[in-house]
Amino acid sequence: MYDLLVVGAGPYGLSVASHAADAGLSLRVLGRPMATWRDHMPGGMFLKSEPWASNLADPRARWRLDTYCATRSLPVGHARPIPVETFAEYGLWFAGNAVPPVDERMASRVTLHPTGFEVLTEDGEALRARTVTLAVGVLPFLEVPPALRGLDPALVSHSSHHRDLGHFRGRDVTVIGGGQAALETAALLSEQGTRVRVLSRADRLVWNDVPPPWQRPWWQAARAPHSGLGCGWRNWFYAERPGLFHRLPEASRVRIAATALGPAGAWWVRDRVEPAVDVLLGHAVAGARAVPGGVRLRTVNRHGESLSLETEHVIAATGFRATVDKLDLLSGELRGSLATAADDSPVLDRCFESSQPGLFLAGLLTASAFGPAMRFVHGATFTASTLVRGVRRRLRTTRPSAVFTVPERRELVAEPAEAPC
Repeated sequence: MYDLLVVGAGPYGLSVASHAADAGLSLRVLGRPMATWRDHMPGGMFLKSEPWASNLADPRARWRLDTYCATRSLPVGHARPIPVETFAEYGLWFAGNAVPPVDERMASRVTLHPTGFEVLTEDGEALRARTVTLAVGVLPFLEVPPALRGLDPALVSHSSHHRDLGHFRGRDVTVIGGGQAALETAALLSEQGTRVRVLSRADRLVWNDVPPPWQRPWWQAARAPHSGLGCGWRNWFYAERPGLFHRLPEASRVRIAATALGPAGAWWVRDRVEPAVDVLLGHAVAGARAVPGGVRLRTVNRHGESLSLETEHVIAATGFRATVDKLDLLSGELRGSLATAADDSPVLDRCFESSQPGLFLAGLLTASAFGPAMRFVHGATFTASTLVRGVRRRLRTTRPSAVFTVPERRELVAEPAEAPC
């Protein structure tokens, strides 16, 4: 019987595991470390976040991205994008140093048990734990426009389905979306000789500005402080105060989570897209059907005017929508026990515990509760420390005699006053 079983071994799962191990909890982590980053992102992509905002979280901040890069003599610095491959390798390095050995089997089912929870692995072993943290990343929540659903995967795919875009070389591809995934995918396709267009329902593409220098006059820094989500006081609040964000009214939190930091391309992609990629703006996909050689798309603009175009393949870079009903990993009884907000995201307490006692959630699923930072690696730092405090609190209520010890070689870290658990 484990104190905590973490399902998922991406940035959030590994960060939670590092804090839980530091707290002396008996722990098991299931999942292939950094699988999304290793298997579902094309080579040649870069992190949109700043390197200093892309650290996985350990209690002593010993295993930072810049530390990893220094050990490999890799360049790292403000306004210097990090390759996805480098970030994935960093995550493996973090897992090897900051986390107990990871069980790389996948979890296939999580159910309630009289002593807490039972987690079934893909090969049929049943593991039991008093508490469970789901850190399942984004892949369970991918979104594809309704008009494209049901078409053959050979004709329509999601941007997260591709580790290698090479098989599209010399073909005609339409990318749906106006955010970073769509624009960087289009750039990579164009650069390898694919005929590519971007189709977006937005009236214009939005591009992030080149970040200002790290060292600036005090008055510039005061007006628009740096944060893990970009410059400005609003971004600073989202990035650095998730605990305060959680205190906002639910309606405000849901609205902000849905609209803040909307689709935009990184500054370093713009020059690769604008001169080289055809862009059709202001059009949404209204219909699609298979035709000889590919797909015929019917689009509609805001004035009701239609346009028809044919393409060999459609890549939907249309993001993810994290809702409780997509948590197929949970048994029906467990999933049905979860209270939800207006956007069907889970209701969470101030320490990431769901309405089912002992079940904690991390990552994209928590964006409506704790803000836009939870859509980025940067949110893992707040999540890990806060969530593990919640786990310890829950274990104290289920095991009154339990005593939590921290190894002597480690120093205690002060807990943020804004989110006691």
